[in-house]
Amino acid sequence: MTVQTELRYLSQTDLKQLGADHSDAFIQAIEEGLRLHAKQQFVQPLKPYLRWSDAPHIADRIIAMPCYLGGENPIAGIKWIGSRQHNPSKFDIPRASAVIILNDAQTNYPVAIMEASLISAMRTAAITGVATKYLAKKDFSDVSIIGCGPIAQMQVQTLLEQYQSIKTIHLYDLSAVAADRLISQFAGDYPTVEFVIHPSAQAAVEQADVLVTCTVSDAPYIPYAWLKKGCFVSNISIMDIEKEVFVKADKVIVDDWDQSNREKKVINQLVEEGKFSRDALHAELGEIVLGEVVGRENDDEIILLNPMGMAIDDIVCARWFYQAALEKDAGTKLPLF
Repeated sequence: MTVQTELRYLSQTDLKQLGADHSDAFIQAIEEGLRLHAKQQFVQPLKPYLRWSDAPHIADRIIAMPCYLGGENPIAGIKWIGSRQHNPSKFDIPRASAVIILNDAQTNYPVAIMEASLISAMRTAAITGVATKYLAKKDFSDVSIIGCGPIAQMQVQTLLEQYQSIKTIHLYDLSAVAADRLISQFAGDYPTVEFVIHPSAQAAVEQADVLVTCTVSDAPYIPYAWLKKGCFVSNISIMDIEKEVFVKADKVIVDDWDQSNREKKVINQLVEEGKFSRDALHAELGEIVLGEVVGRENDDEIILLNPMGMAIDDIVCARWFYQAALEKDAGTKLPLF
């Protein structure tokens, strides 16, 4: 047996050439990751948040996200993702940056390192994309996006690529420029889809069959009263939805209970207040994908998905692109010794 002692580096350009600029690969990989999660074929320690005193915003942190992933071609890895709220305004660079390192599961040697901000954003969008299939109304037409930055762009891309029924994208952002920029990205490629900028978050939310939060808010502001019957909420940015929604929604779903019930996020606060519990949770998303628990049962249900984001999501997508890179001999080989 030949033991590999080299790294394969994949830049964002390499990843795009392997298909990372489209949602299809991420949807396939995320569904596989969620099935492995439901089957307990993974090891995923709780992710630590590295913060320090002069980084006060909730988005100012570096997170380490390690994971072992079973199934075919088992592999281990870690995403190291940093974020500073002031990066766009102060340095004219994206808020978040990341790398993923993959390790061979036989030797534990590192075998790949890849740029991960694209993977991180697209896999987050793929969670919404996969969940929408199980939790949104069939043939839904109206999507509302709150926050129109880079994360929102990936969410819109994924939903438009995956769902032909979308007729209108409702947008709200504190910055009109951000909303206009998002529209300019997609309007030309989707001439039959109407893009509407709303004057308030409430006006946008009230239109939603599918609602996706994409902000860096550190305090909830979306109440239950804003949600119309049948709405599926993909609470990507975690802190936007008020506590009452978790209590009043017909079904609350998370990606991973242990990851969700920590860090003083809304679910964690509700648990500590005695207003929510594991028993009140409808399911983890992987259980629904695997078919162990039913998702949507009627068109009137208000369903809330609260995905904290799992290392599994990153590593299963990174594994997909690493395998693709091996098949096509893509990337740059770097000797370890």
